[in-house]
Amino acid sequence: MRRLLLVLAMVAMAFGVEARGPMYVVNGMVVESIDHIQHEDIESIDVLPADDETIALWGDAAMEGVIVVRLRYDTPASFVAEGCDNFTDYLAKHVRWKDSMPCERVSLRIRVDAEGRATIGEILESTSRQFLKRVEQAIAEAPLWQSAMRDGKPVDSIHLVNLQLPEGATMPVERVIIML
Repeated sequence: MRRLLLVLAMVAMAFGVEARGPMYVVNGMVVESIDHIQHEDIESIDVLPADDETIALWGDAAMEGVIVVRLRYDTPASFVAEGCDNFTDYLAKHVRWKDSMPCERVSLRIRVDAEGRATIGEILESTSRQFLKRVEQAIAEAPLWQSAMRDGKPVDSIHLVNLQLPEGATMPVERVIIML
């Protein structure tokens, strides 16, 4: 039985037959995948069945159903400053942390408001209070972001920041003793 299924799968691939899966529509645009979208950016998700009405609306590509995703913005917020490609790169260059200092890590959820100011929304992880304070200071001194836009107006957005310094260093392994 297993061989029969394998042979059928190989024949289907040879003739270009493949399982398509659902159609994805993000903010009105058909896309190949939604894997790259962070859950913080999603405002709503609607799952449309593969019925006559859906197929009439979206065409044959909707034969497996349609997943409609509405994001909190039309254009995502962006950060470009001093040759840095992203906000984490900027922080890595501007947090005052010498290579001789111990390796530290911080994970934050930051909020970028409609004016482009970044503030810490939630501290997800921090290995030391001293490192966190220096990251907070660098965020407070950072240039403004280009705000996310929705319907032509700037809106708030949420972003994740994971920073570990010194760059390239490894975190020490925590030793734990489990007593039974």
